[in-house]
Amino acid sequence: MLAVFLSTSNDVLAHGVTAGDKGYIQEIVGVQILPFIYLGAKHMMTGYDHLLFLLGVIFFLYRSKDIGIYVTLFAVGHVITLISGVLMHISVNAYLIDAVIGFSVVYKALDNMGAFQQWFGFQPNTKVATFGFGLIHGFGLATKIQDYDLAPDGLLANLISFNFGVEIGQILALSVILIAISFWRKSGSFMRHAYTANTVMMMLGFLLMGYQIVGYLNS
Repeated sequence: MLAVFLSTSNDVLAHGVTAGDKGYIQEIVGVQILPFIYLGAKHMMTGYDHLLFLLGVIFFLYRSKDIGIYVTLFAVGHVITLISGVLMHISVNAYLIDAVIGFSVVYKALDNMGAFQQWFGFQPNTKVATFGFGLIHGFGLATKIQDYDLAPDGLLANLISFNFGVEIGQILALSVILIAISFWRKSGSFMRHAYTANTVMMMLGFLLMGYQIVGYLNS
C-alpha cells in the first residue's frame, strides 16, 4: 500500500488539484460558472482525504438529520476558509496544512473508537471538531489554489461556483458511502468489525501525515 501511495504523482498527493486542472485554472479569465462547478465536484469526488474524514464523521450516524447537521458543519467550514483564504491571500506551507488534514482522519478514527474517553475521561465536542476540521480542509485547498495565479476578473463568482460544485460532489460521494455502509450495517458484522475499520482509517490518516511531513522536510 505504501509503495503504491508514494508512486502517485505529486499533484494528486497534494490537496486535490491535478496537473491538467492546474493548467486550465491558470488560463481562465472572467466568470466561468459551469467549469468551476465541475472542478469543485471533481475535487470532492477524488479527494481521498475529504472522503476518509467524512466516512469517519458518518460512521456511527444513523439518522438523516444527524448526517445533515454534521455534513453541513463541515461544508460551511470548508466554504469559509476556501473563499476567505484565496481572497485575502492567506496561506501556509501546503505540506504542513495537508499533514494536519491527514491528522483530521486520525482524530476522527480515534474518536469513533472511544479513545479520548478512555485516555482522558471526556468526549470532545464532535460538532465543534467537525466544523474546525472543515475550516482546515478548506484552508488546505485555498493554499493550493493560490499557487496557480488566478485571474482577479470573476474570481469571487468562480470560487462560489467551485464551492457549489464541491457540495454537489459531496452529496454524490456521501450517497455512495451511505448506500454501502447501510448494507454493511444490515449484514450483522458491522459492530464486530467497526473497530478494525476505524483502525485501518487511522492508519491511512497516519500515512497521509507521514507523506506530507516527509515532503515538507525534503522541500
